Amino acid sequence: MNPFKKAVSLTAVSFFLLSGCVKKDTEKLQLKNVMLKGGGSFSCTFDGVKHDFILDMPDNTENAPLVIILHGYGDSAEGMRNGIHFEEAANPLGYAVVYVTGAASKKDRTAANGWNSAAFPDDNKDTEFLTALAEYLQKKYSLDKNRIYAAGFSNGACMMHTLAEKADDTFSALVCDAGYMQKSIWDSRKSSNVSFFQLTGEKDDFVPKDSDGTAETNPAPSIEKVMAYRISSINADISESCELKGGSVLNKYECSDTHKQVWELTVKGGSHSWYSEKYNGFDANELVLEFFEAQK
Repeated sequence: MNPFKKAVSLTAVSFFLLSGCVKKDTEKLQLKNVMLKGGGSFSCTFDGVKHDFILDMPDNTENAPLVIILHGYGDSAEGMRNGIHFEEAANPLGYAVVYVTGAASKKDRTAANGWNSAAFPDDNKDTEFLTALAEYLQKKYSLDKNRIYAAGFSNGACMMHTLAEKADDTFSALVCDAGYMQKSIWDSRKSSNVSFFQLTGEKDDFVPKDSDGTAETNPAPSIEKVMAYRISSINADISESCELKGGSVLNKYECSDTHKQVWELTVKGGSHSWYSEKYNGFDANELVLEFFEAQK
């Protein structure tokens, strides 16, 4: 065989093999084994990790907005649903709502359900999972791909800041109730083009704040710094401030060009909870829906 032809042949084979490896390594993971368990409850797997989710659908799903709701550490989709019943207010307005159960971290000996909000590369791929779930539901039920939203509490709320940085091409608006941005996400942050609503209790020590000094002993950035970054990321140039019943102050910022928004609520006397009218003077469900409605 001609040595030149042999060399070309070997090069072609090497290129083919390498191309195959690259394709395999970058192949997008998909939602698998989606099974109906009963009613609106489903199970599925993603990257070998099992998840449950509960769907509450409006009468018409065609071009309906979707809200994905994440629980706090150690909870579940069912527990979160029973605790807030967001769907009761959202479904009549035409929103599809899905509550999702997280999974145990490989680094956590308690085996409690949670979310990889620090996006550790060798742990559960929760950003990719939630993106895949959103795309699956959008296609299956013909939902509006431009109105895919998410909201979370505590550990699930921390996940909102992660999604804002790593999945803003999928999610157009996010709500963080009693959560913060992990240091690893802050250190690798980019200019995120997503509408964002942060609810923070004055007495919530879980969220690092400059206002009460809790940020001094926490490696994560203060919520004040994070929200200043969120506002600058969308080039907000319009602001509005109002006081809610109970004394909580809501600040709204908007970009006049894109109409992207950042809302920031400091809950007067608020602790670590999904805020309610009974204890805080306002209903978080109603306020979150008001935020989503403002994104139209």
